[in-house]
Amino acid sequence: MTGRRPLRIGNASGFYGDRFGAFEEMLTGGRLDVLTGDYLAELTMLILGRDRLKTPDLGYAKTFLRQLEEGLGLAHERGVRIVANAGGLNPAGLADAIRTLAAKVGVPVSVAHVEGDDLMPFAEGALTANAYLGGAGITACLRAGADVVVTGRVTDAALVSGPAAWWFDWAPDDYDRLAGAVVAGHVLECGTQATGGNYAFFTAHDVRRPGFPLAEIAEDGSSVITKHPGTGGVVSTGTVTAQLLYETQGPRYLGPDVTARLDTVRLAQAGPDRVEITGVAGEAPPPTLKVGVTRIGGWRNEVVFVLTGLDIEAKAALVRAQLADALSQVATADWSLARTDHEDAETEETASALLRLVVRDPSPDRVGRPLTSEAIELALASYPGFHVTTPPGPAQPYGVFTSSAIPATSVPHVAVLPDGTRHPVPRIPDTPSGPGTSARSAFEDRGAGGGAPAGSGAELRDGGPGAEPTVSGRGGVGESPAGPTARAPLGRVIGARSGDKGGDANIGVWVESDEAWEWLDRTLTVETLQTLLPETAGLPVTRHALPNLRALNFTLAGILGAGVASAHRFDPQAKALGEWLRARHLDIPTHLLPASEGTGP
Repeated sequence: MTGRRPLRIGNASGFYGDRFGAFEEMLTGGRLDVLTGDYLAELTMLILGRDRLKTPDLGYAKTFLRQLEEGLGLAHERGVRIVANAGGLNPAGLADAIRTLAAKVGVPVSVAHVEGDDLMPFAEGALTANAYLGGAGITACLRAGADVVVTGRVTDAALVSGPAAWWFDWAPDDYDRLAGAVVAGHVLECGTQATGGNYAFFTAHDVRRPGFPLAEIAEDGSSVITKHPGTGGVVSTGTVTAQLLYETQGPRYLGPDVTARLDTVRLAQAGPDRVEITGVAGEAPPPTLKVGVTRIGGWRNEVVFVLTGLDIEAKAALVRAQLADALSQVATADWSLARTDHEDAETEETASALLRLVVRDPSPDRVGRPLTSEAIELALASYPGFHVTTPPGPAQPYGVFTSSAIPATSVPHVAVLPDGTRHPVPRIPDTPSGPGTSARSAFEDRGAGGGAPAGSGAELRDGGPGAEPTVSGRGGVGESPAGPTARAPLGRVIGARSGDKGGDANIGVWVESDEAWEWLDRTLTVETLQTLLPETAGLPVTRHALPNLRALNFTLAGILGAGVASAHRFDPQAKALGEWLRARHLDIPTHLLPASEGTGP
């Protein structure tokens, strides 16, 4: 297939529950060769696991099947292949359901699926256990003529790298090319986050209804990120940088097929809504695969008390004291006071603070209605103005996500071809994943996203070994060697995007100019970050620099407890940590500050 034209591959889903109409929009909005959909996340696996407990024939993303009711015919008419991880815990069941649907709507399509990721039964108490497979199974299915390929747990980027390897007939050790496709896949995987959604500088663009992204991948692995003509949002080096930094944890982005070096990525604006990605270097993958395990961690409940007017702290102290005996038998009880109240407020709502009580216990009885009813029984016997946001409810189960690594050779990666043939996906011989890098420890440290452990260019503080920061972190907080400064929100200069990986969070920050990068790299050390974000004090925080992107990436270990499903903190997926950082004030060189609000990369 030497000399083939670029592959045009789009995305129509970034999560289970994304815009339903995106599937049709992408199929009708312009030319595509392949359309992908990413439906799986750590929380989704827990949801699908509970679905499977109730109905063993389910365990897949039902929304995807509904999207195919119209989408199958459109894709067939236009010659578009469909690749999605909507199979979840039951890719074979979803493949059968698609065949039934195709017969019903009269569309002749061949369907294949990828399996082997499901490792259940895995360990005591596990609800789901899935290895993160690569794209080679998808490649095999497409080579066998599949029009639709559904998978279980593959890496998000595999939905793009697998079709790219099929399109160009890449070899398994074409690491630079595969790495380029993995980077393109990482940009596409979260849908409209690449086209202006959740973008720090959203006020500079029309992002009311962003279009979904697509990539034009060349034979050498380089790509152009764009979107269909006439769709909303924006594709810029800023939006692509933001997504590249999302849920990654260092310069080495480890995957089952290749290790992509994020510190080699180069971006360039190649026209309106067109960003070119070049220079991506690849290395051999590690000999292990990540395994994500979900469990029911116990039972939780919560009550939110509204405290209005004066004496907010005293009112909160009174409630805590009144419920102390009732909470003494509960495994954990966490109180948090959100000072949303304003002095001399013009509305009752803006005069009110919120006191949140979250309780967790192995037994639903100890955190059920009897406990929450005790809180309500205080209605006439507590602080003046007592009320709560919602009536007491029953205890709800919460989930726990953990990850580990297992030898890749122990996982039976299988492509089930359209004719039913079971094709084992061979594993290339193991080779080191990078200089001085233990592949196993890297996979354990990185979460699901990728990256390097401490010692591979990382700066780790407060909780593990690693290099001391090269700068004290005080520069930029009241002083700067770069000339006159002004006190201003950090977000006047930097963009940021944050997210979750298990119990960890990452914050990626970037700037637009070389001059701003020199200041950012010197100023925003681990120590400075922890000063600006006091909730991170005492946590292991790792800092990685990505000079090609003018970006820093911070990993905050353990800030999310047992992961999103445990609802450990106010923002359980750390989606707004980056915006909190941008809202904190620093002394910033005046020549770096924009002339007006709302401008940026």
